[in-house]
Formats: sequence, C-alpha cells, structure tokens
Amino acid sequence: MVLFPDISGTAALLADPTRAQMLTQLLSGQSFTAGELAREADVSPQTASNHLTRLLAAGLVQVEPQGRHRYFRLANRDVAQLLEALIAFEQQKIRLPVSRTPARLRFARRCYDHLAGELGVLLLDALRQKQWVMEHEGGLTLASTGERWMASLGIDIQTIRGKRRPLVRPCLDWSERRPHLAGAVGAALLNQFLERRWLVVGQHRELHLTTAGQQQFEQNLDLRLQSAVGREQEE
Repeated sequence: MVLFPDISGTAALLADPTRAQMLTQLLSGQSFTAGELAREADVSPQTASNHLTRLLAAGLVQVEPQGRHRYFRLANRDVAQLLEALIAFEQQKIRLPVSRTPARLRFARRCYDHLAGELGVLLLDALRQKQWVMEHEGGLTLASTGERWMASLGIDIQTIRGKRRPLVRPCLDWSERRPHLAGAVGAALLNQFLERRWLVVGQHRELHLTTAGQQQFEQNLDLRLQSAVGREQEE
C-alpha cells in the first residue's frame, strides 16, 4: 500500500472560520499580536490565543517576542501559497459575474511578499509585453533586458539569484483569476515600490498607488492608470 502524508490535521485547522480569518490577516506578510488578531476575528483574546497555540504547534505560524509583546506571522511562503490557492479555489466556486472583493483590496494588495490584485496582474502583463519576463518550459524566466531594468531600480539581481526560491513564477490571483508575478523577483520589486513610495501600505493587505507611483508605472512600464481605484492622494 502506498502511504501518503495525512493532510487531515492541517485541513481541520484551516476549516475553522476564526483560524482562517486570522491566517488571512497574516497574508499581508506583516506580524500581529494576539490581541490585534483577536480584534480582526472578533473573538476574545483568550480564544485567539488558544487558536494561535494550535497554529503554532502545526507549523503554520511563527512567533517572535518583542519586549512585552509576541508577534505572530505566517511560518513561510509555502503557507502563504497554500492559503492563496484556497482563496482562489473558493472564488472559482462562487463564479460571481462581479467580484465582491472591496475595490481597494482588489486593485492592489500584498500576497505575502509580492504585489497582487489588478495592479499585480497588469505588472506581469507589462513585463511580458516588453519581453523582460518570458515564457520558458511551462513557467517564466527573467530575460537579460529585465535584469538591466531591475538593476536600474537598484535591485541586486545576483543577490536574489542566490535565494533558495524560484526567481520568477506565476501566482494565480484570486480576485482577477489571472496570474501575477511571484518569486524572488516579485518580492524584490514590491520592496522597491514601497521604498520609493510608488505604493504605500493601507489597512489590512491593501496597497495604495501614489501620484509618483502612477507616473513611474506609466513611464517605466507604459501602464495607463488614470482610473486606478486605489490611488493614494498625497498632500
């Protein structure tokens, strides 16, 4: 008899609505205290603590003490990918003609450590159009022209090549139902967009496009974003 890993334990943990809500909150890639996660899930701090203890034991989250507080985050990218796949699956089951996802969250959000939403899909489309990212053996590959563009943004491509993860890979976007860019390149680009304040962090997983970001996306990638839903109004 062929033995397979028993997925029932993990499936049971994810099946609880409170734990699912807290894990979805952690998909932003940020860390939160038990109290913050309790408020997000609308449960008592004690209940949230009990759930987090189970998630911690299962290896789905990690905790880092900081002074009097303990901050929880997803254990790794594999957990984030699992959660995103489940969300995408549920969205496909619903088959709504118009997404019920809030407009700001649908426009741009964090998918753990890379850009997702409408803007994330448009980014990958633009990189493909310029042939900076190309199809390769059923996946994606970064072209030399794409490397030069990333270097112009201050990204050290040799450093990210040394990371133990795919350089570029498609990730199915659950609200757009088309792929956005993940992998080491996707993470590096989002870091640059945030550092340069092309995007700024909003509530939950939302990302807001700044005026400078709109201009830079148009100049660098020929993206026309005049009607962007999530634009952040700068002072």
